[in-house]
Amino acid sequence: MLEELDIKNFALIDAAHVEFKKGFTVLSGETGAGKSILIGSLAFLLGGKAGLEQIRTGCHEAQVCGTFLLEEKKGSLESARDWLDSHGIEAEDGRVILRRVVRDTGKTSAWIGGVPVTKADLADFASFLVDLHGQHEQQSLMKVSEHRRYLDIYADIVPEVQAFTRLYTQLVEKRALLDSLNTNETERANKIDMLSFAISEIEDAKLKTGEDEQLAAEESRLASYEKLYSDVEEITSLLEGEDGSGILAMYKRLRGSASHASSLDSELTELNGRIENSFYEAEDIAREFRRYKNELVFDPERLTEVQDRLELINRLKKKYAGGINSTIEDINEYAEKSRAELERLTGQGNDRFSLEKEIALLEKSVYTDAKAISTKRKDAAQKMSGAVEEILYKLGMKDTRFRVSLVEKEGTLVEQKCGPYGIDNIEFLISANPGSPLLPLARIASGGELSRVMLALKTILSAADTAGTLIFDEIDTGIGGEVAVAVGEHMKKLAQGLQVLCITHLASIAVYADNQIKIKKGVEGNSTATSVFPVENEERVSEIARMLSGDSSSEESLGHARAMLQKFGGM
Repeated sequence: MLEELDIKNFALIDAAHVEFKKGFTVLSGETGAGKSILIGSLAFLLGGKAGLEQIRTGCHEAQVCGTFLLEEKKGSLESARDWLDSHGIEAEDGRVILRRVVRDTGKTSAWIGGVPVTKADLADFASFLVDLHGQHEQQSLMKVSEHRRYLDIYADIVPEVQAFTRLYTQLVEKRALLDSLNTNETERANKIDMLSFAISEIEDAKLKTGEDEQLAAEESRLASYEKLYSDVEEITSLLEGEDGSGILAMYKRLRGSASHASSLDSELTELNGRIENSFYEAEDIAREFRRYKNELVFDPERLTEVQDRLELINRLKKKYAGGINSTIEDINEYAEKSRAELERLTGQGNDRFSLEKEIALLEKSVYTDAKAISTKRKDAAQKMSGAVEEILYKLGMKDTRFRVSLVEKEGTLVEQKCGPYGIDNIEFLISANPGSPLLPLARIASGGELSRVMLALKTILSAADTAGTLIFDEIDTGIGGEVAVAVGEHMKKLAQGLQVLCITHLASIAVYADNQIKIKKGVEGNSTATSVFPVENEERVSEIARMLSGDSSSEESLGHARAMLQKFGGM
């Protein structure tokens, strides 16, 4: 459930903090006030389109933050927690904060619970929380791939379909294994020889993790012996010197003077101590450089040995790991994969006859289960079509026909005729006008018709909806009177188990809401700004009166508004 929304420098909104509650919330305001901007900011937060036009004029970036409560309920919020767990993100007090920024450089950034994420991850996670219908992108029911899932939820066969998917996956894997066994024996033998040679070559090399880096450092030292020895010799000479000319000799004299001076003035005691420490540090450095110089030996045979070893490692990197910039771990990983492939090609478990027998049994089970699932889907599709049409009739689409289309997949073999979810191609079809053919749902032109279809579907599927918050934009386009009242009733019913947000300009819908938020546009100085605030009690009566007649102050309008709110439960 969306609890809070913070918007900063987004389009016409300078800064806004909006708190949302459970149940049915309407967003109202005069035409052009910026209602769509508020929905646009939500769409942006949920991973939608980002553009420079979204940044308020004169600002360098726009930012939207949203706080979501992950309630304990069947469906999406359990999946939301699973998503967070799989990405190592923790919810705090059962809540998660989403934040997204777009800058005037064109760059966007997003965070979930304070963790930076990609736009794709943001949209993926947000799909578990919010379903937004209207002119924006989060229209899950417009995706044909979702139609099958919604029908299965309605038919109450989700566990059966999941079990079928596992069985189908086994069949696909077994067939792939058989195909590899049926490969030309010459090719198979060549593959075995190639894998065996690669494994042997890598094993003979006896590679150790990090060995290449150590060898490279040793090669650099041996190859630069003369210059390195010269530098170290100069350093030791400068430190130790001869006839008192070295740094250490100077430090000794400095120690004596500093010690004597500090005995005369205690203020110099700290400085004397620092000089004393510096002397010991310099003495230790000189000792280490002297040891290093004495141990530095040029070994041409070792240099050749190191270079030969590095050449072998780089050759193996190029041959088996994609290039010299790869790692020894990449070479070893290739060897592991080669061992697995070799075992697959030569193992005793790949007996062709037993595999063919196993595949035949799986084919029979897959096809039988797919037909059983299809039968249940057909029964549910007919009921679902009727239920949606019944609601659409009440919502002012009296001549609308809605169908859940099931078409058996083409093909002859089981794995071709079936897919991972069964034997059916499923799609929602609709005809919104008398005499018009049934067409895919995605081809509906009217935003108002589309929103009402969504409302009908959400009404019958609300018990198992995939999102905890539903947002409807343009739900009231082209309707009024009794139809608007019916829409309000349905929105109220839908909000009993979900949080529902709806933009509307119709008072007959708004009065059913549990909460109402007003969007208002005004001029501040030389700029136009949009403000967002809740309306309650008499303020809400005035807003309903404005929506009814454009007059928010006359006693007649106010009385009518108050009566409607009392009648339909808005107060």
